[in-house]
Amino acid sequence: MELVDTHCHLNFRSYDSDRAQALQRARAAGVSRIIIPAVDLVGCQQALELTTSFQDIFASVGVHPNSSADFADSTLERLRKLASNAKVVAIGETGLDYYWDKSPKPRQWRAFESQLALASELELPVIIHNREASSDLMTMLENWAPGAPASLHGRLGVLHSFSASGEIAERALALGFYLGFTGPVTYKKADELRDIARRTPINRILVETDGPFLAPQQRRGKRNEPAYLQYINQKLAELHCVTPDEMARRTTCNAERLFALPAC
Repeated sequence: MELVDTHCHLNFRSYDSDRAQALQRARAAGVSRIIIPAVDLVGCQQALELTTSFQDIFASVGVHPNSSADFADSTLERLRKLASNAKVVAIGETGLDYYWDKSPKPRQWRAFESQLALASELELPVIIHNREASSDLMTMLENWAPGAPASLHGRLGVLHSFSASGEIAERALALGFYLGFTGPVTYKKADELRDIARRTPINRILVETDGPFLAPQQRRGKRNEPAYLQYINQKLAELHCVTPDEMARRTTCNAERLFALPAC
């Protein structure tokens, strides 16, 4: 079984004491490649440094909405330069977050729109964060998507750690986005999320840990890590009535297609 963890913050401090060991555990659990999505410029640099140390790690460069208060033209220029690295496979983590009050909405909108424009310019998919901002976020994506380059049609990006409504899922899928599922799909009370995952076409599903956050039910309360991706894969396999090996094969193909990952 081969899995791709398409969203893990391996550059965060919580991995500093055992990062290499966590990667060994991931490989033993079948995780062949990992994408680190940056949340700010410092994180971009950290992620790129890790890509040079580990062949199976890739990066996405971007500014998270909660880090967008100081977003400026110079920030965008820095992202443009960072994205020229061959191991950068996406722009993000970007999007909107109305749950936390860490950046005014107009600042978030500017940062998000700027990064969407950069993704079009560089012909890279986007990794989208959405927390309690679905209406504005989908309006912005629906305005952006028709003008995206032909090379991104069908692979605009992913709504990461999907947690919105079924209607939002349908709108995102209609645009050509993928949906990423994380630990909550395994939680005991997540019936609505499981129903959305069940109704999502298997060729539009990505598996993510979002480590160190959102550990699956089997490891809930612990720091999340890529080795735990197997539990998410297993739950999605159950929902789609396929074997875990088949679900892993399909989501790995999805990740390779969306992010243009080289084959192992």
